[in-house]
Amino acid sequence: MNGKKVLGIVFANIHEEALDSLTAMRTMGSVPFCSRFRLIDFPLSNMVDSEIAKIGVVTNANFQSLMDHVGTGKPWDLSRKTDGLYLLPPFSIGSATMWGNRIDAIYGNMNFLRQSNQDYVLMSDCNHVVSADYRELFDAHEESGADITILGVRGKTPKNIGSVLTFDKVEENGRITEMSLDKKTDDEVFYSCNIMIMKKYLLESLVTTAHSKNEISYQRSIIMANIKNLKIHAFDATDSFVGTIDSIQSYYDISMSVLEKENRKKLFKHPISTKERDDMPTLYGPDSSLKNSLVADGCIIEGTVENCIIFKGVKIGKDTVVKDSILMQDTVIGSNAKISCIISDKNVDIKDGVELAGAKTFPICLTKNTRV
Repeated sequence: MNGKKVLGIVFANIHEEALDSLTAMRTMGSVPFCSRFRLIDFPLSNMVDSEIAKIGVVTNANFQSLMDHVGTGKPWDLSRKTDGLYLLPPFSIGSATMWGNRIDAIYGNMNFLRQSNQDYVLMSDCNHVVSADYRELFDAHEESGADITILGVRGKTPKNIGSVLTFDKVEENGRITEMSLDKKTDDEVFYSCNIMIMKKYLLESLVTTAHSKNEISYQRSIIMANIKNLKIHAFDATDSFVGTIDSIQSYYDISMSVLEKENRKKLFKHPISTKERDDMPTLYGPDSSLKNSLVADGCIIEGTVENCIIFKGVKIGKDTVVKDSILMQDTVIGSNAKISCIISDKNVDIKDGVELAGAKTFPICLTKNTRV
């Protein structure tokens, strides 16, 4: 299947409650990741690399940061006269409204679907950090004759995002015959990443029917309810890098896992594009020390940094030690400070001599513009 026949839909706000301290003033898709990216960069880049030429980004609230980041879609080669990137904020006849659920969001953008010339729709959330070639998913969907194909991964069930589909029984040809919603188990399961492809007319029909019945659960009312009526297949992406963000803890763990070389190779085996902010090279003081860290440009580092992810514009003062931490854009740490296991959002200011320590199993999260 040619990716040009596929329309991409990205849900930028879904599962924001999982990162409430980082999404208070931004969408899930706008959350910074891995020293220079945003979470939305991954679904956008995967789709463009798979030749998808038209992508709609469904937003709900707090999307100013998202609009600033994606702009016209130029970093992803989506600034085009035909097709390209479309931001889809809440809209209804007469007034703007907030989406109540995924079914409402799709139904509210039905005109966007109907006016698109593509035959298929690929939908994705932003809380899964995935590096995958969707052309393999397209081919598997076409060859199997499935009505719906869902990308899944094997691992522990995400705990804090709700409405997680697990595939309990999958036939050799990939067809799912049994599935559960929000399965309570600590064992490894085969669960959905909410990345799925189907015919556009099928999505329109299913969503219209569900909306007319005031259904609110996409997974229960559209996927599970049709398991016997439709051929719903699973596509196993376990061999790819897949990180499911369902809490501050999982965000921290997935971020820190990228410091491992093998994980970086997996995550960036396909190019990931983002909006760039031109800046000077990072400056390192004569007494600075750096070990096993990712550092963006535009920083000034005069202290010691170990096992950290450092975003653009971060400043670390003399005789300061920072370990096992994630410092987002324009964080400033003064001199003689000791910092470990923290996540600092943008524009956090930590004064001289401050000692602040979390734990790898319980990192401290400092919200945007915090002063310590």
